[in-house]
Amino acid sequence: MTNLANGVQSMLALPSANEDSDPQETREWLDALEGVLAHAGSARASFLLRQLAAHAAAQGLPPPGAGPSAYVNTIPVQAQPPYPGDLEIEARLGAALRWNALAMVVRANRAYGELGGHIASYASAADLFEVGFNHFFRADSAEQGGDLVYFQPHSAPGVYARAYLEGFLDETHLQHYRREIAGPGLCSYPHPWLMPDFWQFPTGSMGIGPINSIYQARFMRYLQNRGLQPASSRKVWGFFGDGEMDEPESIGALSLAAREQLDNLVFVINCNLQRLDGPVRGNGRIVDELEALFAGAGWNVIKVLWGSDWDELFARDRSGALVRAFAQTVDGQFQTFSANDGAYNREHFFQQNPELAALAAHLSNDDIDRLRRGGHDLRKLHAAYARAMGHRGQPTVILAKTMKGFGMGTAGQGRMTTHQQKKLELEDLKAFRDRFQLPLSDDDVANVRFYKPADDSPEMRYLHARRAALGGYLPRRRRAATTALTVPPSGQWAGFALAADGKEMSTTMAVVRMLGSLLKDAALGPRIVPVVADEARTFGMANLFRQVGIYSPLGQRYEPEDLGSMLYYRESTGGQILEEGISEAGAISSWIAAATAYSVHDLPMLPFYIYYSMFGFQRIGDLIWAAADQRARGFLIGATSGKTTLGGEGLQHQDGTSHLAASTIPNCRAWDPAFAYEVAVIVEHGMREMGEQQRDVFYYVTVGNENYAQPSMPQPADAVRDGILKGMYSLTPERRDASQVDLLGAGAILPEVIAAARLLEDDWGVVAQVWSVTSFTELQRDAIAVERSNRLNDAHARSYVETLLDGSDGPVIAATDYVRAVPELIRACVPGRYVTLGTDGFGRSDTRQALRAFFEVDRYSVVVAALRALADDGKLPPDAVRAARERYGKPADKAAAWQV
Repeated sequence: MTNLANGVQSMLALPSANEDSDPQETREWLDALEGVLAHAGSARASFLLRQLAAHAAAQGLPPPGAGPSAYVNTIPVQAQPPYPGDLEIEARLGAALRWNALAMVVRANRAYGELGGHIASYASAADLFEVGFNHFFRADSAEQGGDLVYFQPHSAPGVYARAYLEGFLDETHLQHYRREIAGPGLCSYPHPWLMPDFWQFPTGSMGIGPINSIYQARFMRYLQNRGLQPASSRKVWGFFGDGEMDEPESIGALSLAAREQLDNLVFVINCNLQRLDGPVRGNGRIVDELEALFAGAGWNVIKVLWGSDWDELFARDRSGALVRAFAQTVDGQFQTFSANDGAYNREHFFQQNPELAALAAHLSNDDIDRLRRGGHDLRKLHAAYARAMGHRGQPTVILAKTMKGFGMGTAGQGRMTTHQQKKLELEDLKAFRDRFQLPLSDDDVANVRFYKPADDSPEMRYLHARRAALGGYLPRRRRAATTALTVPPSGQWAGFALAADGKEMSTTMAVVRMLGSLLKDAALGPRIVPVVADEARTFGMANLFRQVGIYSPLGQRYEPEDLGSMLYYRESTGGQILEEGISEAGAISSWIAAATAYSVHDLPMLPFYIYYSMFGFQRIGDLIWAAADQRARGFLIGATSGKTTLGGEGLQHQDGTSHLAASTIPNCRAWDPAFAYEVAVIVEHGMREMGEQQRDVFYYVTVGNENYAQPSMPQPADAVRDGILKGMYSLTPERRDASQVDLLGAGAILPEVIAAARLLEDDWGVVAQVWSVTSFTELQRDAIAVERSNRLNDAHARSYVETLLDGSDGPVIAATDYVRAVPELIRACVPGRYVTLGTDGFGRSDTRQALRAFFEVDRYSVVVAALRALADDGKLPPDAVRAARERYGKPADKAAAWQV
């Protein structure tokens, strides 16, 4: 294809002769442009086109349509660098990898039909990966950190196949593909939790890989600009499917990558035109759509659509017949071409008009069948990757056109059902062998034996030599940082909370004050990463703007409106706060990058992401699961938590379920503290567990915005600290022997429970012991572990909750600002009658007092619940309950909150 057609298509749409009123004049303009390209280069030609467009706009002419450029390769053949590798050896290696990837899936499904797996995705993407593995992906070495690769998840068998040839995996691993329990198995998709020495990034949930890779590239620049890591040429490579780009997360941060000039980021989108059930854009062209999307967002776009076999046809096509034909062919038809042979393609593509027929007249049907798409041509891909590596000032996206199921013949190439193809018949396997010229006997094929060239073969020597030149092998994952963090004692940064002495503050303000003090610590401070979506002022974090600054790679090119204030909005290249704007998905992606820096960068960081608790697990739960899979270490701070503390905001902002979601994530430790000293104990323990001990856990801590008197930490401190961390401790141990009822309170509702205990004693003569429950999740996990141990060991140990409540013969009442299912987590281990109160139902806008009465978690509701439980146990007359309801305004016929 000439530069002419490539450069002019987007402006002129290559009109056919009957649309052009003066073809000679058109030819003169195009010849002039070709002359500039030939003698002055593409930069000069682009400049002239921009000047021409600007002049046209000044004359009042409408701009040309913002449509796609020609449906051809961005890099013309004459601009391709020489291929640096041995194409024949790489083809033989690629064939071995394709076979072993296929064999893994076929063998697994012959033996266990329900295991699933994917053949067609890697068949389309194999060359995309192999050009990277052989020539671009640098491994972690003494000289610099390695490149980071986000692998398309359905292509995992191909990555395993390469690790098998490299020697990291053996045949036993491959035999246990998707069977992880009984042996050394391989997980379905990239999962660092399941393969902690191999996979770096979880990408199995569509859309998570793209947004995480963007924020990972951004975090690398953050570390460099803050002086925590030296500048380097490390790249983040993201391999994604064209169908995956429909996910909102896939495209939600494209403008950020361009705005921050992340030229350390390369997307390679496998445009096989097909998703799980059929074409991605059957009636359009996904490549055109993605080109417009990425170019509009400010990315450098490189298209790799046609392989080298097409170059001769483009060179002979002086009329633009090929480009016009491509412009009129939709993806659904391209898919049909993929699924059929050369004779079909001659008849239905090249016979469209005499010009196309003449171009292909010298080609046999087999020649036409061998016309490859660009994503299956190593030379075309290498040229694109090399240009991406050298590009500056923008992220790059490579749109590589492939065939799904490439090489699978009639069994799967380009077919609607190819994604679900798990098994192949013997003749199909033989055809695959022959197509890729594999040295396998018919018996090898029939038994789907894995193939590994001899260690001293040219293929194996080449494979190891290429990886040695690039620093080693990948993917590989680091389990722990070389150096752990050093955490200062809590007295240095939380003394105000440990000895609060009745001062009023909210727990949100307490955690922000702690964060501010920790940031001043010479050793730990630089490793702390405050992350916020767009509510820093709401959470009282504005003082941190001046203290540590807001990160911006551009610095601050304007004078902020509030420059004269003490808390002005200060952006800085070396800023520490990641203020992400209104994007919870972006903020959690930044948090994930920081929370896994110990593994990815050998640099332990300690991120604190502070956000409206309602917009955490409910909104971005899939990303939090990915963080868990990636073994993240850090703090998620659910501020303005619960359903009644954020009074006026109403339904959408009130969180009653995040603790329930958090309880389902095994390595998430969830806490709902009520007092500032509890927050201090939890934060200190978390920093030591994650930073010093390097355990793969992360903490979810909910805090509220309600100011109330904060007590000092009770004594003995060690016992209280132990209770806080186990999930429950008594605030009134002196009442233990006299108590008639146990009241459990958590988070924002604990002050109501304390007040209820006073009302019970003052108004009804009932003595109550009050317990602070900092984590129903931790209590439940302890109870489950004890119950399991008893079952398997014929033991009779008691859970922590049972130990604490031992000797209590009265009912137990639990109240939280969350749905009742949260305190219900421990019902099985609570002796005697257990009554739970919670905030089930939709939220409302009102005062805190009104909301708590509405949801029946206020002090009066706790009193009524306690009296009724005592009456049910025969320890109080029923009249007392009726009297209490009348006294506290709790009508019997009131509708429940979840009913209205």
